[in-house]
Amino acid sequence: MKITVNGKKFELECKTAFELRDQMGNEKDIVILNGFQIDEDCKVSEDDVLNIICKGTMPKKDELESMMMARHTPNVHRKLKEGKVAIAGLGGLGSNIAVMLARIGVGQLLLVDFDVVEPSNLNRQSYYISHLGMPKTTALKKQIAEINPFIKVETQNVRVTEDNVKELFSGYDIICEAFDKADAKSMLVNVALEQLTDTKIVSASGMAGYDSSNLIKTINPMNRLYMCGDLENGARIGKGLMAPRVQICAGHQANMILRLLLGINDV
Repeated sequence: MKITVNGKKFELECKTAFELRDQMGNEKDIVILNGFQIDEDCKVSEDDVLNIICKGTMPKKDELESMMMARHTPNVHRKLKEGKVAIAGLGGLGSNIAVMLARIGVGQLLLVDFDVVEPSNLNRQSYYISHLGMPKTTALKKQIAEINPFIKVETQNVRVTEDNVKELFSGYDIICEAFDKADAKSMLVNVALEQLTDTKIVSASGMAGYDSSNLIKTINPMNRLYMCGDLENGARIGKGLMAPRVQICAGHQANMILRLLLGINDV
C-alpha cells in the first residue's frame, strides 16, 4: 500500500504504524498518524500520513517541514501552503497573529508596519529585548525565519493610507487588520472592501483590560468582513492593553484566517 512517511510517499507492506516505526527507527521515536500522536499501535491504510520523529535530533532539511506540520489534519497543510495573507499593523495583535500563521504554515505573509520596537511593546507583543529599536517588520521577519523557514515573508515598512491600500494589498487572499486606532481600522476596512473586491478582511475591536475572556468572539457583520473582539472595550486611560486578552483576540483572528483559507466562511 502507498503511505506517506515524513513527507515522502512509499510503497510498503507494513500493517501497523509501530511495525513501520521499528523498520525505520526505534521504539522511542514519536509516531504521528494522520495528525494524531499515538501511544498504542494502530493499523495503517492506503494513503495514510505517518511521521516518525526521533527526539533530540535535527531531521534532514527535506523532512523538516513535514515533521513541523505533522500534527495538522491531513491535507490541511497543502491548502495553507497556497494561502497569501497580509497583516496590517505588527503590534499586540499583528505580531502574535503573524507568529501563529507562520506556525501553521501559511505559504506567504506580507508584514506591514512603519514603527520600531520599544520597551512598552514587550508587555503584549511578540518581541524581545534584543529587538528594541529595530523596525517591527525586520524583527518579526527574523522571528518567523526561526519558526518556519519554508514560508515566504515580504515586508513593507510604511504607514497604510487610503492612497496605498490597493497597491500594498492587491493579490492577497486575506487582509488582517491589526491597528491600534479606530480611525485607521475603519479606513483600512472601508477602502479594502471598496477597492479589493475579491479580498476578505479579518478585523478586531475590543480587547483592552482584563474582563472575561468569554466576551471575546468572532462575528461576520457583512460579506467579506469578519470582526473579532468584545466590540466594546477599547484602550483608554485607566484601561490598558495586556497580553492575555490581546492574545485571545489575536487567536480569534488567526483561527478565522485559518478557516477562510480552508474554505470555511462561517464563524
